[in-house]
Amino acid sequence: METRSARVARRAGAVLSVLAAVSLVGCGGGQDEADRSDSPGSGKAKSSPAPATSSPPAEPSPSVTAADGDDLAACKDGNCEVTVADPAEIRFDGPDGQATLSVTKVERNRVEYRIKSGNGKASGGAGGPGQGCITALRATGSGTTCGPTATDAPSAQPKAVVIQMTTGPTGTALLHLVSD
Repeated sequence: METRSARVARRAGAVLSVLAAVSLVGCGGGQDEADRSDSPGSGKAKSSPAPATSSPPAEPSPSVTAADGDDLAACKDGNCEVTVADPAEIRFDGPDGQATLSVTKVERNRVEYRIKSGNGKASGGAGGPGQGCITALRATGSGTTCGPTATDAPSAQPKAVVIQMTTGPTGTALLHLVSD
């Protein structure tokens, strides 16, 4: 006669067998017989649909558009909105005479510049998407702030030229010059 512990062991074994079978069926992931014959090691490769054809990617558009395009000469009077893609020198009317903005670096999400006006100097540089610098240039001095910037023109300030340079994702920066 079967002992109680033998019966418990036999039932436990039967329960484990049922659970193992259920687990194997549950792990099938919904494959039918045709799919199983294409599984790794079956010697058959599963065919995949042909890739969709598409037209070649379009040329990247400029990262920014500006009212004056890329015409740096538009900045001569101290008011412009231009794109800058390469290092450049831009001469403009400053608060105390001729000023020069030297754009020294324009890269993807990076811009650096220097300004010389009279006896004063200023500089700015920013890196990262949507970053930039704003310099307020006055006859009595200047101040630069860098960080997140808008692509809208900065506000004019009395007796000042405000310079804003904003980085662009494709190596084109946006420059605003605003005079009172």
